[in-house]
Amino acid sequence: MTTMAAQPVPVPNTVDARTARKVTLAGCVGIFAELYDNGIFGFMAGTLAAVFFPGSDNAVQLVFLGYAVSFFFRPLGGIVCGHLGDRIGRQRMLVFVIMLISAATAAIGILPTYASIGVAAPTLLILLRVAQGFSVGGEASGAMSFLAEHAPEGKRGLYTSYAQIASFLSLLTGTLIAAAMTSGLGAERMESWGWRIPFLLAVPLGITGIYIRGRISDTPNFTRLKEGDGLSKNPLKEAFSSSEHRRAMLLALFIPLMNGSGYYVLFSYMPTFMSSELNFGKVQGLLVTASSLVAICIAIPYMGRLSDRIGRKKVIAGAAIAMAVVGIPCYLLIGTGNVGLAVLGACLMAVVFAGHTGVVHILLVELFPTRVRYSAYGLGYNVSAALFGGTAPLLMTYLIDRTGDVNMPAFYAVVTALGTLIAVSRVKDRAHLPLRDA
Repeated sequence: MTTMAAQPVPVPNTVDARTARKVTLAGCVGIFAELYDNGIFGFMAGTLAAVFFPGSDNAVQLVFLGYAVSFFFRPLGGIVCGHLGDRIGRQRMLVFVIMLISAATAAIGILPTYASIGVAAPTLLILLRVAQGFSVGGEASGAMSFLAEHAPEGKRGLYTSYAQIASFLSLLTGTLIAAAMTSGLGAERMESWGWRIPFLLAVPLGITGIYIRGRISDTPNFTRLKEGDGLSKNPLKEAFSSSEHRRAMLLALFIPLMNGSGYYVLFSYMPTFMSSELNFGKVQGLLVTASSLVAICIAIPYMGRLSDRIGRKKVIAGAAIAMAVVGIPCYLLIGTGNVGLAVLGACLMAVVFAGHTGVVHILLVELFPTRVRYSAYGLGYNVSAALFGGTAPLLMTYLIDRTGDVNMPAFYAVVTALGTLIAVSRVKDRAHLPLRDA
């Protein structure tokens, strides 16, 4: 008679609501600091081009090349931080990554310019971007796993969506700071010394995030595995040895495709796109982006809550279909040159994109068990970000330059939305099941 090995039964999360809220707040503050540090580089691209690549006809493209290069170090950050996070705990790694990116961002703020030290200046700038990329590679999967593993059952979508609000609030903060300083100081003083200030703000933000993250405990799921001697000795190797996990990592690579046209084009690249390609003023471009950031921050928790009710697949698939439909018309509104119509188009796209960005991370968290979650999720997601996200601004500037067609971001929005739709259709929805430990 053949006996089958007993399968581990998922244990429902019993974290009380008060603790879950405390942990969520702590996670969000850290994410805010981390994503502000990463995002401010994109907002300041035009000014950085003048400071570090003066006289170059391709200065903005060179800045976005530095932006893109850092993304290819995100998978490395995901692998290293994921391995350690699955071995020694999520909380320790989240403290480490915020220390690293805060130091790297502040260092950008004190860099000598090209006028002072020549080519060494942009070289150092790119090296610091590499450190930022490594750090962010360990942040997304770690922070989202941390929040999901603390969230009460039935509310994982809502609680993890708060982290996405924090990430977009950080972009909004960076946008408003860049807009206020550009308007108040003018181009000459911004290029002289004003560009340093947004980067130096990483110091107080980082200290706050480190303090808060240092005072919270690790997740019940990780603690339970650790106490039961159930931690994986080599989580990434274990993930690759399982056909189920390999398939899940492949899905984690393609489901986030919409991030390329959403997070990295609609928000990070949009101010530069509007000023360089559509003849908007720099402040006008930043304010259009700010309006869309307000819209997405309002929409995200509704999408997270909706995914708790009807499932992750339906919300993400609906957002992908909607983006494929409205992407081109919305970019045409932005391309009219009218600020009011541009705000309308950008805000509509932002609300649609909320159905993806507010839900995609919890869907990816639920694809993997606790033993390998940080490592496997981190690798799949960060490879996706490197291939389709960080390269997006550089790809857009290149394609527009070669074709003369300013609608390239619209086409990219449609293509990435369809890619996400195909990928998410292959997922088993685990929204209404407890997180697996093994």
